Amino acid sequence: MPRKPKRPCSFPGCPELTDGRYCDMHQRQMDAYYNKYERDPQTRKRYGRRWKRIRDRYISEHPLCEECQKYGRLTPAEEVHHIIPLSKGGTNADNNLMSLCKQCHSSITAREGERWARR
Repeated sequence: MPRKPKRPCSFPGCPELTDGRYCDMHQRQMDAYYNKYERDPQTRKRYGRRWKRIRDRYISEHPLCEECQKYGRLTPAEEVHHIIPLSKGGTNADNNLMSLCKQCHSSITAREGERWARR
């Protein structure tokens, strides 16, 4: 299947071509900016080193996207999703986690209104 042509990085003055909005270097910078200035401080506390260990263990045990598998697609998982968000009383227990590809995780998060909710 043909791919979309690459486009310039959206970071001012960066000439790199990328598939996403930012090149890899500037995507890391923008993620750090989001985490530092736009993300809720309580959320920042919840997603520290402990969460990274839980996430890495879970994704190694469940390497395929669980949402895509429901539709017969075999897509590698890239992210771990809390079925019941931590902000609403969920836990990091395995029965509250789902391994998802980026597309499925983004669509679920947008449906639930967590990250992109209006303030």
